[in-house]
Amino acid sequence: MTDTKTWMCLICGWIYDEAAGAPDHGIAPGTPWEQVPMNWTCPECGARKEDFEMVQI
Repeated sequence: MTDTKTWMCLICGWIYDEAAGAPDHGIAPGTPWEQVPMNWTCPECGARKEDFEMVQI
């Protein structure tokens, strides 16, 4: 089992969990953050990928 990480939107606090993905927003479960497309935006506030920071949950 690989360690999955969580990433938080610094604008609104929405959490991207690599294990869960964001299937409602086009990201399959298990997708590492590096493989999330660069043009993907936060589903809550529209922030860009660079506005996310890795967090420990």
